[in-house]
Amino acid sequence: MGIGVMVLGQSGTGKSTSLRNMNPAETLLIQVINKPLPFRSKEWRPISKDGGNIIVSADAAQIITAMQKTSRSVIVIDDFQYLLATEFMKRAHETGYTKFTEMALHYYDVLTAAAALPAHKRAYFLSHTDTSESGQVKAKTIGKLLDEKITVEGLVTIVLRTQVINGQYVFATKNSGSDTTKTPMDLFAEEHIPNDLAAVDAAITNYYDLSQAA
Repeated sequence: MGIGVMVLGQSGTGKSTSLRNMNPAETLLIQVINKPLPFRSKEWRPISKDGGNIIVSADAAQIITAMQKTSRSVIVIDDFQYLLATEFMKRAHETGYTKFTEMALHYYDVLTAAAALPAHKRAYFLSHTDTSESGQVKAKTIGKLLDEKITVEGLVTIVLRTQVINGQYVFATKNSGSDTTKTPMDLFAEEHIPNDLAAVDAAITNYYDLSQAA
């Protein structure tokens, strides 16, 4: 069973930047929205016959296929919330609730496909946050089906939340009581850690003893 990790936060709080120390040779980056990375990234380039490690797709089936076929141990899906938003905009003229059910299913299928990957694989879902009417900070979705029937954070074991504290970009590792942050016992001793996804991945690899699992 693959390990799914959600990294949640508002735009500009360090989600994409947290990739800066990841090894592109070991990482498949799936961009739901095609945009430049916010760091010097000449080694990060679209997949072609000459190599590369980036795929751009907002199609759930294509994303799942890419996740299943890659030989890389680490998969990052950036701007994951746009999987819903892009399909919503494309189908904006459709009436009825069927489209919302189908959009939710596509989103759910990607998350569950990550869980079905081999045990040594790690899938990181970088996504925006939203605040519910009760004040709970959660993954941003569209419609009520995913929130009321699923609770998407319940499909993964680890949820980190980006924060900016005194000008420092960090990941929160402990639940505040009003968000969905969660990490396994003793994975991280600190309440806040640097927003370095490579360091997070190394900690997860060590914690679950994945170095020999490939």
